[in-house]
Amino acid sequence: MKICRHLFRLTAPAALFAAAALTAPTAATAQTPLETAISHLQYRELGPALMGGRIADLAVVEAKPQIFYIGTGTGGVWKTENHGTSWTPLFDDQPTSSIGDVTLDQSNPNLVWVGTGEPQNRQSSGWGNGVYRSTDAGNTWRHMGLEGTKHIGRILIHPRNPDVVYVAAVGDLWGPNEERGVFRTTDGGETWEKVHYIDEHTGAIDLAMDPGDPNTIFAAMYQRQRTGWGFNGGGPGSGLHRTLDGGDTWTELTEGLPDGDKGRIGVDIFRQDGNVVYALIEANARTPRRPGAGGGGGGGGGGGGQNQSGLYRSEDRGETWERMSNTNPRPMYYSQVRIDPSNVDRIYVLGTQLMVSDDGGRNFRRDGATQIHVDHHALWIDPNDPDHLILGSDGGVSASWDGTGHWRMFDNLALGQFYAIGYDMRDPYFVCGGLQDNDAWCGPSNTRSFHGIRHQDWYETVYGDGFFTIVDPTDSSIVYSESQGGNMNRYDLVTGEKIPMRPITGPRENGDTTKTYRFNWNSALQLSPHDPSTVYLGANYLMRSRDRGMSWEEVGGVDLSRQIDRTELEIMGVLGSEPQMSANDGISNYGNITAFAESPVTPGLLYVGTDDGNVQVSRDDGATWTNVANRIPGLPERTYVSRVEPSAHEAGRVYASFDGHRNGDYAAYVYVSEDYGQNWTQITEGLPDGWSVNVITEHHRAPNLLFVGNEVGVFVSVDRGALWVQLKNNLPTVPVDDILVHPRDNDLLVGTHGRSFWILADVSPLEHLSEEMLAEAGRVFPSARASIMWAERGDWPFQGATYSAPNPPRGARIRYYLRDAWEAPMAEDGGR
Repeated sequence: MKICRHLFRLTAPAALFAAAALTAPTAATAQTPLETAISHLQYRELGPALMGGRIADLAVVEAKPQIFYIGTGTGGVWKTENHGTSWTPLFDDQPTSSIGDVTLDQSNPNLVWVGTGEPQNRQSSGWGNGVYRSTDAGNTWRHMGLEGTKHIGRILIHPRNPDVVYVAAVGDLWGPNEERGVFRTTDGGETWEKVHYIDEHTGAIDLAMDPGDPNTIFAAMYQRQRTGWGFNGGGPGSGLHRTLDGGDTWTELTEGLPDGDKGRIGVDIFRQDGNVVYALIEANARTPRRPGAGGGGGGGGGGGGQNQSGLYRSEDRGETWERMSNTNPRPMYYSQVRIDPSNVDRIYVLGTQLMVSDDGGRNFRRDGATQIHVDHHALWIDPNDPDHLILGSDGGVSASWDGTGHWRMFDNLALGQFYAIGYDMRDPYFVCGGLQDNDAWCGPSNTRSFHGIRHQDWYETVYGDGFFTIVDPTDSSIVYSESQGGNMNRYDLVTGEKIPMRPITGPRENGDTTKTYRFNWNSALQLSPHDPSTVYLGANYLMRSRDRGMSWEEVGGVDLSRQIDRTELEIMGVLGSEPQMSANDGISNYGNITAFAESPVTPGLLYVGTDDGNVQVSRDDGATWTNVANRIPGLPERTYVSRVEPSAHEAGRVYASFDGHRNGDYAAYVYVSEDYGQNWTQITEGLPDGWSVNVITEHHRAPNLLFVGNEVGVFVSVDRGALWVQLKNNLPTVPVDDILVHPRDNDLLVGTHGRSFWILADVSPLEHLSEEMLAEAGRVFPSARASIMWAERGDWPFQGATYSAPNPPRGARIRYYLRDAWEAPMAEDGGR
């Protein structure tokens, strides 16, 4: 009989019977006793799927276009074999879920290459660890190197020799590195050579190969860097280059193209005539935004020199160029141009809208995809039927079969990118959360439907990029929701009323009319655990409302950031006060609150963390503040504070996590203080290097039980951070941006940034795990609450490809542990 060695669940009346035992880890598994004990705990996917998530790339089998792959910004690689009716995730167990490119060999579609690390340059972009190859249509993968490239823009496979592959490596978004440029392999990825390189700030963002002459390749070189305070999207390194000998030598193309510094470039070649080449070129030096001006998602601001950005065309393989129009929407985020493979005059430019030209790019209309989500990043046009298109955007994947006249969005992919999550106290409880560019939503953790949790069970609470979504714990009809830049509202589920309530500055005694509040893209929003009428919102000041957001005050009246003037900071050697391209795109200001919490033990004990690295503590309800950042050992200067977590068990205990990747530092930073932040101890043993930490959460009943979410999943500690192990099991590799524990049901709630919402039901066993408990012969763990058997109802079951998430199993959940291997008794002769 097979012996299983785990914690187990017994669900009645539909019982699952199993046994558990712990043994020392073997060399093959290398599991710790704790990892072995928790390996049977299973997550439940909750969705939602109706809004999709950010798509980075598409790869379609041209001979069978019903088969295609998608690469997502942070949700891995997926495949459909039936035009999107169903999907299979292919990358769930790989080390990263951020995808830059998916490419397949049209002569042998079983050969698939994936480049990891999306190239969209966002402040929320994930990163990768090189390239992967599959020789069995995505069923298995082999890592083929280029680990330090971080972000991949494009992969090309030689059409007549699949062992020859080219990779456009953009390189580290957050700092300089050498592993960027154009790489080539001639042995299927066993070895690589860097065949084109500019400098440590400049990588390759796009490649295009002449279909009639594979030795002719165009490479878009891109100089850019993002920091915690801004973005510089161009420089002298950017340019369009060409090789005529398969990558041995390269020439920069300049005749008819803009002079001077350039930014991001996208390129495409006409399938029927390799002489015709189009390039989107960013060449408009922009000055930074005025302090406080603009939103977090714009494409730069200010003035500058003559605008030379636009769409360029060559009819002689790139020797000379003509500017067709100034069309080039938000270059750092899009910069994708596609030529209809059968009509040289029909040009598509991807941007907030899908822009279409029927005169070779001179004039564009913006109605290419009016019925679906905006912000487009990938487009495939069927070479055998150009009316068939597949489009990837911030809102998932869609297809048209009538030349963009109408679109069908595939709303059966749970790719939601949650920034922050919440819950209410209804029974069954609802979960809430804010999604990248897809609003904030709430939906049930359980329904009475036989068919699970479906689209119609979710409701939207705020428009825009969604962030914190918090429900009044005493009145579940009141929901506070936030979009980018501190824009928040209070939503009454009974009346449907939404009241906007972001605080603004008013008249001041000294006559100062220039003061503004600086809000982060993801501003901290919380309710007081002692008074649900008290709302906190983080700007550069901590703002507080005692009347549910109707009026606001500055807590203590002090700017809690470092008040650094980012115009005096340099990115790639350029001061923030100097002209830059796509200047500070996505970061409307610097020096603001990113984390806040009030102690659940002591009213008025407040903690604040900022994007510029301050950790502020107030023990007198905000009257005075003490910055303790310089008391945290080993923490680099100006490291973004991702979370502060005051303990529910000890008044002086507080946890903090920090995200250094904005400074090019990918280490894990998690700390605990036992004396109100005066002294700190790092607690990162077992957390992987290379993946920054987004959140730390303490269990409300078990002081030793902690959870961490980082860029690859969930980690748990049962000894207050002395050792961490991954709590993966069936959770796919994905960034985890938020973790909560429901205080009544004791469910672990996981907000992923790429695979929507997941629940690990009743973590009571984790509360009791310890070395002493593991030495016991066995134990039955208490349930979080008395069981409820839900009377299910039927509804219309014929929904076809509609997504639905499973309800919890019906019945009482019993979790137990056995130290030693158990075998079921054999039945006696006669069948008794």
